[in-house]
Amino acid sequence: MSSFTVPIVDLSPYVQDGGTAARQQVAGTLAEACSSVGFMQVIGHGIPPAVIDGLTGAIDSFFGLELEDKKAYVVKGANRGYTPPKSESLSLSLGVENPGMMNDFFEAYNVGIETRSFPDLELDESDYGLNVWPALEGWREAIDTYFGEAQRVAHTLTAVFTEALGVPDGFFASITDHSIDVLRLNNYALPDGTVSPTDDLVGMSEHTDYGIVTVLWADQVAGLQVLDTAGVWHDVSPIDDALLINLGDVTARLTNDAWMSTLHRVMPPVINGTVKRRRSVAFFHDGNSDALIETLPQFLDAAGGLAYAPITVSEHVKAKLAGSRQGKINTAAVREACRVRAAAGR
Repeated sequence: MSSFTVPIVDLSPYVQDGGTAARQQVAGTLAEACSSVGFMQVIGHGIPPAVIDGLTGAIDSFFGLELEDKKAYVVKGANRGYTPPKSESLSLSLGVENPGMMNDFFEAYNVGIETRSFPDLELDESDYGLNVWPALEGWREAIDTYFGEAQRVAHTLTAVFTEALGVPDGFFASITDHSIDVLRLNNYALPDGTVSPTDDLVGMSEHTDYGIVTVLWADQVAGLQVLDTAGVWHDVSPIDDALLINLGDVTARLTNDAWMSTLHRVMPPVINGTVKRRRSVAFFHDGNSDALIETLPQFLDAAGGLAYAPITVSEHVKAKLAGSRQGKINTAAVREACRVRAAAGR
């Protein structure tokens, strides 16, 4: 197996205003990580431990409910609410069918930004969605608090991106001032006795995230894997107090794949016939629904070639969601699909 290291980036100089030289050093470290791996860990992010404790408590309280109680929070046709196990296949979002033809066994819960957060704009509700909140004491408060912190980290990262890419100071603000931001709580678990040695289990099939950047809190439990540029999958686990960061498709489009979206999956460890429980929470910072995403001028090749045709965030996200949630293969994700097939030898 080829050597693979997940870079560690300390955001403290940006979070605590560490001065120009320190910030430039962070931007350089991040640029190297984005151009070589597309995946990193960040420390010095400033999220208090008490906020993480509130988040994990909320995860446990909801996913500890009976399945029928959780299903009361299913929201049909929207990227909100509860997703039961085996109701999605993330690989279809990038145009690849799961060889075992089995949907992913994770369960999830989504909350996100709503159109009423932007009363002066005429936005399509289908791009944002309406939240539903479990009737659990303190649940919404814990999730709202973490959502705000994760959003702050995402904005910190785009500030670093601004310096690392050399784009104008207002560039990311112009495409994220009414961003489609979604928080997804994931639970990877199956009841005792449901796993046999012959089962072809996929916790979450291979996929790329849709937007600009993803901020991921995760248990230090094996399962998450990242595909490197040589087509080899590597296990990844966060160090103490770190968040995992991966680039999404919007960033790949902006940079003509100089910063590629991170291909990743979750393959759960099976121990004595059962799956060890794993939890994660992804904050997706996708960009404004109406933002037109085009390759930045500095990433055009000498002949002016484009890796990607211009597309709005709304069009792109809807095509990806139609794959994962509606079973419609996303035929537009050509480059990502080629990387997955090459790694699998198919």
